[in-house]
Amino acid sequence: MAESYSRAAAAALDVTEETELTSAQPLRKVQAARSLKIAILGYRSHPYGGGQGIYIKYLSKALVEAGHEIDVISGEPYPHLDDRVRLIKMPGMNLYENGLGSIRARNLRSWADMVEWFSKLTGGFAEPYSFGYRVDTYLKKHGHRYDLIHDNQSLSSGMLSIQQRLPTVTTLHHPITSDLEIALNASTKWWERLLIRRWHSFLTMQTKVVQKLDNIVTVSERSKSDISDAFGIDAAGVELIYCGINTDEFSPRPSITRKPRRLMATASADQPLKGLRFLLRAYAQLLNQYPDLELLVVGKPKPGGDTEKLLHSLKISDKVQFVSGISTEEMVDYYAESTVAVVPSVYEGFGLPAGEAMACEVPVVSTDGGALTEVVGDAGVIVPVKDADAIASAVADLLENPDKARELGKAGRQRILERFCWNVSARKFVHYYHEVISEHANR
Repeated sequence: MAESYSRAAAAALDVTEETELTSAQPLRKVQAARSLKIAILGYRSHPYGGGQGIYIKYLSKALVEAGHEIDVISGEPYPHLDDRVRLIKMPGMNLYENGLGSIRARNLRSWADMVEWFSKLTGGFAEPYSFGYRVDTYLKKHGHRYDLIHDNQSLSSGMLSIQQRLPTVTTLHHPITSDLEIALNASTKWWERLLIRRWHSFLTMQTKVVQKLDNIVTVSERSKSDISDAFGIDAAGVELIYCGINTDEFSPRPSITRKPRRLMATASADQPLKGLRFLLRAYAQLLNQYPDLELLVVGKPKPGGDTEKLLHSLKISDKVQFVSGISTEEMVDYYAESTVAVVPSVYEGFGLPAGEAMACEVPVVSTDGGALTEVVGDAGVIVPVKDADAIASAVADLLENPDKARELGKAGRQRILERFCWNVSARKFVHYYHEVISEHANR
């Protein structure tokens, strides 16, 4: 299909190049002359398991609304998708939920299953590799159905095989080397550091793959720079297309009254990258001045993990409310009840929690970790990373100045509408897809 496309590609590119890509324009006015059939890949894509699942959910929806046909090929846990997007399940062993005891005789006949099982047995993480192997096998039979393949950061060796046959784009949200460095710095025990390095052993594969990928997209200027530094590739060859926020779902709820003393954060509780420990310390300080202050965290701490230990040591276990597995509607309702949203991350490749809170018109206090300053800009309060005192001071200022908080909330919503909605992202992706397809056809 991709080879037969070359004649139409140039005409389609003329359409998109001459049209400014702004959120004010309807999608279909800038869509290319010919709709595309695209497969988006994700090795685990559940929307409540991290930003990558959210990315797949909303990008696929925006592309469908732009007039294109989208399949999502995903491993477990599976994504939540728009009804117009077809899900092709590519099940692996999902050992992090099923456990090592789930191996069966049929798994012994599968190379991908055996690699995944043995890696987990020895403390590794082979899901990206195994997923890439399975998808490569699938696309050898069914790849002719698609104009283009869009991989969402599996970065597996199977992608190198796929891009030899089909036009392929890869989104790299941020280099996982950042996660490894932060996790190592947060650990004080030698055996923990050994386990962390073992789990991140897939980075050896990813580094080799990234250096050979033809078409890489990333989601922020900071990620673009970090990818160049981490993998030794030219930043000029990395395309920048910002993530979007679903501004229809993430929107103000005028019918819900804000609680005057409610803080909210969305953070994976035991991931050092998300910096929750600094927010918890800031919250403990704030309770001295505001004893009725609430903290709601969308996340789930591990029993006996670092977060639980910190809660006990700060004597705030009974003060912090954790919720997990909630729907988007429930999350938006929580935002509507909150006075301030805090994003304490040490590093973000983009910063969906900040963007979603801003879209809900909640004033945001955010660190300057990674790309957060690009998203928040001057429509929120920026503090240094790993600085609990600065978080506490910024939150107190907004609690004492409700007019300032309201103005920041409105400014945040407007910034997301103008710069970070999925309609803009989809239009830019369609433009880029046509370029990639044309280049592949003319090899």
